[in-house]
Amino acid sequence: MPATDPSAPAPAPEVAALLRRDPAGLVAAVVQQHDTREVLMVAWMDDEAVRRTLTTGRATYWSRSRQEHWVKGETSGHRQWVREVRLDCDGDALLLLVDQEGPACHTGELSCFHRVLPAVQGVAP
Repeated sequence: MPATDPSAPAPAPEVAALLRRDPAGLVAAVVQQHDTREVLMVAWMDDEAVRRTLTTGRATYWSRSRQEHWVKGETSGHRQWVREVRLDCDGDALLLLVDQEGPACHTGELSCFHRVLPAVQGVAP
């Protein structure tokens, strides 16, 4: 089902009205471990993925490359149990606080943000 399929079930109207989607009908989802606040990954959600996530307690995303929904951990066993979902001030990004089972990254790393780039560190005056 394409992310822009108008026949796809929408999240509850009060939630759907708050979302600002990109031209493909998607919102970014930043995923954090609920207790440590470590950023685990970033994924994309369409309305159906948002609805499934809010109603099942399992993180569901839209794969832009495969053009299909996927439930995190369905094949790997590295499930994400949703603890809380927050919407940013602009309505164009979600924050999922989850209880992550095993690594979140497909590389086997706990977080997808495991590569550090060289950067000059700023110092506050």
